[in-house]
Amino acid sequence: MTVSPDLDRRFREAASSLGLVDLGYDVIDSPVGPLFVGVSTKGLAALSFHQQDDSDLERLASFAGPRVLRSPRAVDQVRRELDEYFARRRRIFDLSLDLRGLAPFTISVLDALGKVPFGETTTYGALAARVGRPRAARAVGTVMNRNRIPIVLPCHRVVGSTGALVGYGGGLDRKVALLELEGVLL
Repeated sequence: MTVSPDLDRRFREAASSLGLVDLGYDVIDSPVGPLFVGVSTKGLAALSFHQQDDSDLERLASFAGPRVLRSPRAVDQVRRELDEYFARRRRIFDLSLDLRGLAPFTISVLDALGKVPFGETTTYGALAARVGRPRAARAVGTVMNRNRIPIVLPCHRVVGSTGALVGYGGGLDRKVALLELEGVLL
């Protein structure tokens, strides 16, 4: 038995409106390719450059709750703010973030990362110093690599100590595109 797209949409909307979804997700189009977006009852919990598989959804469910459902409406605010960002009409995101399940050091690094202004860059070492761990540049790099909310928590703004572009979970081509969008001279 197959369900019509309209019935499926209505089911998903009803589940969301009744509060029966712990995490709603969708894949949205962007100038840097498709983005997986997951929004929990607490806020944006995931944004990634690759389509999530079952193990990724299980990881999100481990902290957000077991009721994970594809729900385009759940990601509307994130979609709108990302569209504004890519159209250069937004420099600061006004989204609640769900950082549950992350270690205190990771949260402190992501908090400092969120304060790096649009159109500016910082280094791994500078971020480490901002969180009171000046010798933890490599650990900061690991946090950037595992950042589950890139773009909004702008790990693309972090460069090597010499100013060189180094590693990016979404690929260096996306990092360059995001920095160019923000007017950073490379």
